[in-house]
Parts: sequence; C-alpha cells; structure tokens
Amino acid sequence: MEPKAVILDEKGVKRTLTRVSHEIIEKNKGVEDVILVGIKRRGYPIAQRIAQIIEQIEGIKIEVESVDITLYRDDLSKLHDQPIVNEVELIDVRDKKVVLVDDVIYTGRTVRAAIDAVMHAGRPKMVQLAVLVDRGHRELPIRADYVGKNIPTSKNEMVSVEVAEIDGNDSVKIYDI
Repeated sequence: MEPKAVILDEKGVKRTLTRVSHEIIEKNKGVEDVILVGIKRRGYPIAQRIAQIIEQIEGIKIEVESVDITLYRDDLSKLHDQPIVNEVELIDVRDKKVVLVDDVIYTGRTVRAAIDAVMHAGRPKMVQLAVLVDRGHRELPIRADYVGKNIPTSKNEMVSVEVAEIDGNDSVKIYDI
C-alpha cells in the first residue's frame, strides 16, 4: 500500500529528535535527575536516541528504561481471555523526573497505562511526555510536553512510524485506511 504522504524522512526524524532533546534539556535545566522511559515498542529506541543526543550535547549519560504497558491497558479483557503479561521492572523512579517517550500519541490511553506502570514502580518527582508525532483525537485529558510533529489527521487515516532499530529505516507516513 502506498502512503498518502511522507511526513518525515530519515533526516527529518533526526532533526526532530535533536530539537526534542534540546527542549528536554531546557525545560529541566539540565538532565541530572532525568530518566527516559520508552513505551514499548517504538518508544524505546526513540528514547535511546534522545539519550544519545542529550549525551552529545550535555556530556551526561542518562538512564533509559522501557515499559511494557500490557498489564495496565484499560482494554486488557477485550484483547485475550488470558493475556500474556510481561513483568514490569523499572529502576527506582522516586524523586526523579521521568520522561515517557512514545512514537505517536492518539487517544491518550497508551500514555495513561504507561503512567500507571511508572507510578507502580514508585513516586517520581514529575512525569513528562515526549512524542515523535501528535495526531490529535484525544479521549483522555493528556497532552505531550514535547512534540516532534503535530499532524492533524482524520480517524480514517493511520500514522505509521518506522524506526531503523525495528523496521530498517526511519520515517513517518500517513496511510488511508
């Protein structure tokens, strides 16, 4: 299937993540007490890249964790009678600034589940959200602190984010569904 539009190519993704990295540094006045937590699946490699960019800028290596939100989904019973639940193990988040990282924010339900998972691990100083793409259509009162690209979409469109670590290349595309 051909995409309706290519929103970001490889260079565009790199530029966008660089800008988001600078914004995280600025808003937090450095990154000494910041932890990045990538929401599996594509949020984790994006978080790793942001950490690499921040290290290049600040000279500080920051912790990157991943979180699997399966156990915290509000539609868990609709997915399977016996869902496969992966253990959620995060480092100690108490008194840390946690930046959740995801590829796309849509309804806000994935982010809500990720916040539940983080809170289960301890009480952070604050939780922020960084996304590569905000496509709108929120069902919950959640907004990202750092947005790579706002892409107004219809509910008949799909935003596809590809990352090299999983898909072999970096891009953001829109498809009609």
